[in-house]
Amino acid sequence: MEFEKRKKLRTHLDIAPLIDIVFLLLIFFMLTANFIMQPGIKINLPEAENSKPQEDDKITVFISSDSRIFLDGEEVVPDELRDIIRLELMSVSKKTVVLKADELINLGFAIKVMDIVKQSGAEGIVISTKMKEALQDKNE
Repeated sequence: MEFEKRKKLRTHLDIAPLIDIVFLLLIFFMLTANFIMQPGIKINLPEAENSKPQEDDKITVFISSDSRIFLDGEEVVPDELRDIIRLELMSVSKKTVVLKADELINLGFAIKVMDIVKQSGAEGIVISTKMKEALQDKNE
């Protein structure tokens, strides 16, 4: 009498399609991350040799080259700026305001904006600059 051998069930999980999908998702997220627009106004910051990075949790006021004031991406007139900054300062722990102004603006206008910021209750004003390229090359 001859017995039949049991056939073993071979289970094989093919992970090649899974790897393909993971790579496609990786490529998709890498490409779309480059297209995320950073909020802000197009300005040319003045250069300084003693620039250092600042934290991003501060209130930022932008002054464009045509002397328009922006706060949180929205244009603000100087008369409203004091009240808006006062409200913003109530919700943050650091009472510091960052001023990012185009290098071509009138100095008198920048001082006027800084006065408004100080009158609104800010403890400090940080004037944002960019590092000079010669220093950037040395640091890299």
